[in-house]
Amino acid sequence: MAKKKSVFSKDVVLVMMASFFFMFSNMYCNPLINGYAKELGASSAFAGFIVGIMSIVAMFLRPIVGNLTDRFSKYRLAFWGGLLSFIGVAGYIVTPNSGLMLVFRLINGTGYVLCTVCMTTWLTYLVPLAHVGEAMSFYGIMNALAMAFAPAVSINLYHVVGYRLAIIISAVAALFVIVTIQFVSDRAQPSAKQVAAAKSGHLKLIQKDCVPIAAIVTLIAMPYFVTQADIVTYTEQGHLSLAVGFYFLIYAAVLMLSRIFLRNQFDTVRFGVWLYVGVVAIIFYLTMLVIMKNNWEMALAAAGMAFGYGILYSVCQSTCMMVAPSSERGLASATFFLGLDIGMSFGPIIAGFVDTYLPIKYFYVVWLITAPLILLIYWFHRKPLNAAVTHH
Repeated sequence: MAKKKSVFSKDVVLVMMASFFFMFSNMYCNPLINGYAKELGASSAFAGFIVGIMSIVAMFLRPIVGNLTDRFSKYRLAFWGGLLSFIGVAGYIVTPNSGLMLVFRLINGTGYVLCTVCMTTWLTYLVPLAHVGEAMSFYGIMNALAMAFAPAVSINLYHVVGYRLAIIISAVAALFVIVTIQFVSDRAQPSAKQVAAAKSGHLKLIQKDCVPIAAIVTLIAMPYFVTQADIVTYTEQGHLSLAVGFYFLIYAAVLMLSRIFLRNQFDTVRFGVWLYVGVVAIIFYLTMLVIMKNNWEMALAAAGMAFGYGILYSVCQSTCMMVAPSSERGLASATFFLGLDIGMSFGPIIAGFVDTYLPIKYFYVVWLITAPLILLIYWFHRKPLNAAVTHH
């Protein structure tokens, strides 16, 4: 299949825009679901189950969607993903009770899996493999901006208009996904040879070359999603007077600037260099969260997280695409996001036990264990991971 030479071709920009709308739609709803479910009559336990069911669904559906992505048009799967996301979010607006809300959450979760896997894979079809790192860098910027701004908008708006009216914006964003992809010319239909290669042999659950990367993603995602979910509570329990609402805005700004500045290096610098920088940044930002007492220290923590999580996220994502055969890029994307799902699910669960049984001062100390574990995984797989840049 012919690929576009420019990273900034029309099709690439449109796919990135669609990804922004999709991520905005999902991240917009996440802070509202728990409180909305309780307003509809759910107990705290059932509301938590409704919140977490999307990640649970994602873990089971990733391998299936990964195989489908290697066999079918990326446009077709993105269309269905956007449509299911729209139906799920629209359902939140009209649902009369929390039981039906769970059903719509399952529909939304299915759309989430389809879009995350196929859009990442679609992007790799639209750029030369030698520029996948750069493309993923800008792709990551779009996702990071959506992840930072969507919760800020939803949290402030629902206080004014209530849950149902606030969620309309999320539904509109999901609808924009469907509209935007209509203008993409290259719909990334796999060639007959690629389909045959994908169908050969047994159904694969994971892309084996991406497993170490997925494990690293799990470890970097755990403290990130713990911070996303609990930093407000953490500052309240620690009696810290901080402008915590700016934390993820600082994170997004630093991440955007760093990715623009480093965009060309993603295709030329070895995986190990990024990993060592990322591990140092992880230790730094977790340490700053442990000791922070003022807004400057909070800002340093946010900036450190941009390198410790944000940069490593992009490097892991692009490396996953580089190490996998072209016929298994969909499965590689699914394996990558499976690692993210595990981190997203189990990080907050573990944090709940930490918060219950340990003093608040140890809340972030325990996550420092992720740094040596990341280095250990890298040490055993360093040769193929470092070779990805030179061999693609």
